[in-house]
Amino acid sequence: MPNQSRPKVKKSRALGIALTPKAVKYFEARPYPPGEHGRGRKQNSDYKVRLLEKQRLRAQYDISERQMARAYDRAKKAEGKTGEALVVELERRLDALVLRSGIARTIYQARQMVVHGHIEVNGGKVDKPSFRVRPDDVVMVRERSRSKTLFQVSREGGFAPDGEIPRYLQVNLKALAFRLDREPNRKEIPVICDEQLVVEYYAR
Repeated sequence: MPNQSRPKVKKSRALGIALTPKAVKYFEARPYPPGEHGRGRKQNSDYKVRLLEKQRLRAQYDISERQMARAYDRAKKAEGKTGEALVVELERRLDALVLRSGIARTIYQARQMVVHGHIEVNGGKVDKPSFRVRPDDVVMVRERSRSKTLFQVSREGGFAPDGEIPRYLQVNLKALAFRLDREPNRKEIPVICDEQLVVEYYAR
């Protein structure tokens, strides 16, 4: 299980990306790393730059180092560019798609929804956030969970993303359901990352 003891805002500032909607406001006010020396000039080695990029990608999907390494191993075997395949691999996680659909507000909330048994895929309960959704899979909030306040907010669009819902998803928020229409393309996936640096980190 990833270590979530560090406050999300501090983590966001350290990585240079807003990991939650709340962090966006803090990030605008203090766009530099946390701590006493956050605004100081820093020397960045090639290794440090690649490590930071890997940590940024990991944080956006809230996964452990072990999960990240496994995803990289699978991406290496895929056709095409390894970096793009890695991001697509991570994007197919159930918790990531619950977030993209607008059913959850953050990746942390999406993970919790899945772990607590509120989500089903093709009619069967799935409580593993790492479950890999395949094209044509239908994901929805389970009938017994729909009356919860959280999902009533989802249904009314309270957690819908600021931008467009990615084109690889067909979403019906009123039904608290979505379908993965096809494999995502890297260009459509809303994560901030230079995935080539991540590949270089693992290939070192």
